[in-house]
Amino acid sequence: MEQQLHAASGATLRHDGGEMVSGTTFSITELAEEFGLTTRAIRFYEDKGLLKPERRGQTRIYHPRDRARLTLIVRGKNVGLALSEIKEILGLYDLQDGCETQNRVAVDKFRKRISQLNEQRKEIDLQIRTLEESCARLEAQIAEQVKASGNGAAAAKSAARPAKTKKPEKAIV
Repeated sequence: MEQQLHAASGATLRHDGGEMVSGTTFSITELAEEFGLTTRAIRFYEDKGLLKPERRGQTRIYHPRDRARLTLIVRGKNVGLALSEIKEILGLYDLQDGCETQNRVAVDKFRKRISQLNEQRKEIDLQIRTLEESCARLEAQIAEQVKASGNGAAAAKSAARPAKTKKPEKAIV
């Protein structure tokens, strides 16, 4: 992460592949368009202390370092990190330890997030299996109902509108 922030803050390439010259600044609208964000979202990140643009009157002036931070904020959000976690990681950049602490904290948070995602994957896989089993069971039940009624078209119609005298079948998912 240190290399990403350092490289992006003094980079010679823009996010869109264009050249960036030393002293380049960005407006809030330029950053919003580049990152697919609203200007309100960028101001929100500023309110939360994640970005600190220069102010000239009411105008916000964003420097390459702000742009690099915004890149990391967007990446962090895309992988599910909380803003507080992103802020903590970004806050460790200037510790003068070669970003060792920042990188260790980032790796720890990334590993925890990977663990959470693996748990979610297990839960999703279980839900999918349960739904697939339920579909198979219900489809078999429908096939039996059609077979028992004798003819497919009439059975399909009666399945859509059950007879009043017949008890409805239990369909427990």
